[in-house]
Amino acid sequence: MDLLRNIDNRGKVLGHLACFTAYAIFGVNIIVCKDLTTSHLISPMALFLLRSFFAGAIFWLISFFLPQEKVESRDYPKIFAASLLGFFVTQLTFLVAIPDVTPMNCSILSALSPVYTMFIAAVAIKEPITFKKAGGVLLSLCGVIFLILNRASAASGVEHSSTFGIFLMILNGLSFSLYLGLFKPLISKYSVVTFMKWIFLFSTLVSLPLAGKEVVTLRWNTIPSDFILELSFLIVFATFISYFLIPFGQKRLRPTLVSMYSYAQPIIATVISICLGMETLSWQKILSAVMVFAGVFIVSRSRSAADLSSSTGASGKRTSSN
Repeated sequence: MDLLRNIDNRGKVLGHLACFTAYAIFGVNIIVCKDLTTSHLISPMALFLLRSFFAGAIFWLISFFLPQEKVESRDYPKIFAASLLGFFVTQLTFLVAIPDVTPMNCSILSALSPVYTMFIAAVAIKEPITFKKAGGVLLSLCGVIFLILNRASAASGVEHSSTFGIFLMILNGLSFSLYLGLFKPLISKYSVVTFMKWIFLFSTLVSLPLAGKEVVTLRWNTIPSDFILELSFLIVFATFISYFLIPFGQKRLRPTLVSMYSYAQPIIATVISICLGMETLSWQKILSAVMVFAGVFIVSRSRSAADLSSSTGASGKRTSSN
């Protein structure tokens, strides 16, 4: 029993590390995507196609060196739906919205994702909303908003977000929350490489008729080298590595807890800015970071559906024995 508990605890630690790393990369990715999409060298749809095709190619290449895993025919429509929600809609709405949304509004709207996920998981997989879980989500949400508002008040200049950009960011958060909440059983069923190679294949097939001609006819010799470097980061780190780590974490953590690592994005952006000398460390930033990770810790200690059912079962046994 102790051995099984130790293995489970080790798996959860690895799940936390995977999710933190993935969302830290996403934090950097906000800056990269902002630069790529505002350059107007390539459309968001073409950018998505490149991202989907090359990351998918890496997953398929790796799969040839691993034991072959058969996917049940009834699961292909589910994987297709997961591909649309978890990658196609999520990433395309982000790429289209990011030029027209300020970093502050982008961060605030992204911070709502764990709230969506908590309610969706409660309906989809009967994950209970306990006082501890709701309190942890609220504490982290307050920490993120406190950080963002302090950064905004210190910033010079005024930026505005378009209504369409805000709508797309809300759709972005809802689609990824639905992916986290609805497809956890499916993700747990297959290995990460098997699941993701089909996710990216379906996304590529959907986007190919919409942007294939643009990608083929694009004059790559005129593209600046810094654009190529940013695109490489987007494909390798923000797509392949991140989308490998998130399912890895999903297998070991509950959906709400996975989505709460989105709160790490503004924290990571702040740390990077401080390291680069663009910002200074302040008590407000320290307090925000403490609130965010305290909230994550509280949610990680909340009871899952399995915990509640096992305790109910144990209680029933004790009652019957009496």
